[in-house]
Amino acid sequence: MLQIRSLAFNAAFYASMIIQMILWTPIYFLSPRKRAWFIPRFWSRSSLWLYEKIARTRSDITGLENLPEGSFILAPKHQSFWDTIAFFPYLDDPLYILKRELTWIPFFGWYIKKMRMIPVDRGSRSKALKMVVSSTRAELERNPRQLIIYPEGTRRPPGAEPAYKYGIVELYNKLGLPVVPVAHVAGLYWPRRKFLRFPGTIHARFLPAIPPGLGKDEFMARLIGETEAACDKLLMEASEADNPPPLPPTAVERLRQLRDTATA
Repeated sequence: MLQIRSLAFNAAFYASMIIQMILWTPIYFLSPRKRAWFIPRFWSRSSLWLYEKIARTRSDITGLENLPEGSFILAPKHQSFWDTIAFFPYLDDPLYILKRELTWIPFFGWYIKKMRMIPVDRGSRSKALKMVVSSTRAELERNPRQLIIYPEGTRRPPGAEPAYKYGIVELYNKLGLPVVPVAHVAGLYWPRRKFLRFPGTIHARFLPAIPPGLGKDEFMARLIGETEAACDKLLMEASEADNPPPLPPTAVERLRQLRDTATA
């Protein structure tokens, strides 16, 4: 049944995305940009509804009281496709930094351009980072938006050793905005590079904002420490649930470390 439900959800998810992009096109592109956000939000919520009904996986997102007003940086863990669609419905006017190649995809790329996201060319990291900072600052001067950036860059399995990149430190330092870390272990239920979707409840939490103005080292230490501690707690809770999902080797090893520390 797991394979059947996973296959059914994947088929429904991508079919819904394609159909909605086509059907919503006239309203989306004729609406003012901020009003048009209704459509991506509807797609996100309908996708998570399909996920719950077909794959039997609920999404429980808490900590909304920790989201500041106006502009800030949202810094989620990146483990799954789930974390690319689950959070932006809670933001007033989200802003993504993404690979320029994504803007070339028919329909999807057009939707991205409508929302004035920040495309990045592959190449020199230092040049790309300067361009991102400049473009983001210019966009935030036009509108108070919420920048979503994944500090580790690429998806990593639950429990893996943290691999945070320097880019978020530079953005934090140059933009002078609070940073809201986001903890979750969605990769246990919607794992990367696999079609299986495991049942259960994905718990995620917006953590208290890290204020602007900290030194670079202090900021990075807080970001990693607070995010990873919250993720460890969620990993432990998921492993002790009545029907826990299969744990990847990284999660098994991390749980062993946590239990060894607790008994030391």
